[in-house]
Amino acid sequence: MTDIDSNSSKVLHATDAAIEMVLALRSNEEGAQSLGLWIEVTGSANNAYTYDIYFQAADDAAPGDWTGEHGELLIVVPEDSVARIRGSVLDLNPDGDQGGMFIENPNRPPRASGPSPAMSGPPVDLSGDVAQRVIQVLEQQINPSIAAHGGRADLVAVQDDVAYLRLSGGCAGCGMAAVTLSQGIEVALRDSVSEIARVVDVTDHASGANPYYEAAKK
Repeated sequence: MTDIDSNSSKVLHATDAAIEMVLALRSNEEGAQSLGLWIEVTGSANNAYTYDIYFQAADDAAPGDWTGEHGELLIVVPEDSVARIRGSVLDLNPDGDQGGMFIENPNRPPRASGPSPAMSGPPVDLSGDVAQRVIQVLEQQINPSIAAHGGRADLVAVQDDVAYLRLSGGCAGCGMAAVTLSQGIEVALRDSVSEIARVVDVTDHASGANPYYEAAKK
């Protein structure tokens, strides 16, 4: 792992307010003290990078990954995202209406990136058996739970073993939407619908210069 003291400010700096929010969220996770906050680039939209932010065991960090220690929290940036995140700041969104966190990143992606296949093109047929079972899980298990926070998850498409979801309401723009997706929704769908191996979030969490996330952790 990269030396966390010699270059922590050069890759990612987290404000005290952001760390406080992350620690509060982490406290609800099983084995909280062993979990680090992982931040990786998943793609790009609107001439800015999109991110996956999730909790995972800090000990899973590999040689070449960057790690930064912020009090009780270890932040991990996978090796292939380091160059694209270098110089960034993780902070709370100053727009109270958006809420959550955002990443202020001085780096910009190459210009040639297209949208996810589930975000464009003709309407997708959701009448198939797998799609209907995914919708049933969303309506009966997921949405009643996240509705308490004003959120909703809708199926956009099923392609092979991947379910594409769009989050709305309180989940759109949420600073930890990826945690909700990968550690809540994805687990429930994989347990209930054996054909689904992965869930991808295609929500435009903050249209403009700083979109939040594109995909859930694979």
